[in-house]
Amino acid sequence: MAAPTVTARQAPVGFPGRLENGFSTKIACASDPDISFWETEVTPPGLEGPELIDISTMHNILYVTMAPGALITLTESSGVAGYDPAVLTQILAIINDNVAWTLHHPDGSTWAFWGVLRQFTPQAHQRNVFPTVNFTITPTNYDPTNRVEAGPAVVSVAGT
Repeated sequence: MAAPTVTARQAPVGFPGRLENGFSTKIACASDPDISFWETEVTPPGLEGPELIDISTMHNILYVTMAPGALITLTESSGVAGYDPAVLTQILAIINDNVAWTLHHPDGSTWAFWGVLRQFTPQAHQRNVFPTVNFTITPTNYDPTNRVEAGPAVVSVAGT
């Protein structure tokens, strides 16, 4: 039986290029880059692999064995924003439309991905409380113009 080898942890690549503060993270829609909402929170998309494949057989002795799936997806990006009530017209023009979205990190780095604005949900209005809306963007990983699979495009600033 082969045992996994021990790997020593090394200093992260890019150190000290890590983000130290989430302010100011913004997200832009290619079809409406000056949309009338003001981000107060932004959650970047993540990466997710599929469920593992159980490859156990009657020849296994002690452990269930598994293999990784083949494809990766981007997880949803979401956020909270203040808004102009007129944004409803802008949202109606872009919701369910597969367009490029760009997440702008505080250090100037960007992640651009194809996605669909899936939810735009105003929160309850209350006295002396800033009115906000929650939004959710689902990555599609699909370039609708060229009709091809397309993962995120990453642009890093110097030092990262």
